Amino acid sequence: MSKTTRYLTLAVLSMALAAGPVISAYAAGGEDPAPPASDSGKAKAPKKAKKDKTSSIEDQKFLAGYHTAYTTIYDRHDYAGAIDQLKALGQDDRADVANLIGYSYRKLGDYKVSQVWYERALKADPDHVRTWQYYGLWQLEQGNRDQAQYHLNKIAQLAGTNSDEYRSLAAALEKPPGTGLVY
Repeated sequence: MSKTTRYLTLAVLSMALAAGPVISAYAAGGEDPAPPASDSGKAKAPKKAKKDKTSSIEDQKFLAGYHTAYTTIYDRHDYAGAIDQLKALGQDDRADVANLIGYSYRKLGDYKVSQVWYERALKADPDHVRTWQYYGLWQLEQGNRDQAQYHLNKIAQLAGTNSDEYRSLAAALEKPPGTGLVY
């Protein structure tokens, strides 16, 4: 994605946030973080308190920091740097943030710590499709094909079999063990 496209996306997102709340069909996770979910799975209403983390989705500083970390991961492949950037956001319990931290630890080869972060992301949002995908890839890298299949089935339930997340994990599962991953 070019810088112009990123800035245009950020501008459109900023205008959309100013216009009103955004509701997703499913929590895919990705470049634009979703609002945190409450215990019931519905988005929390913002509170007036200054330190309330639930309203930070509208915080441009948070969005800018998240986008910087996202670029650090996917464009520069600087996973250690991205972990520091994501933790500095102070939103470790947000599914999008925890998932990217888990992804970064997985790419660094620290599978135990990565697993903790994936589980933290799913605790924050059990319907977070991108976490199911990445954790499924984690399972596959660990040789847990049955668990990876479980994750694939969960993605099918949440986002359907035509989603990018489903197709990515399905393609990885189709490869013989030990041949490397797609994503």
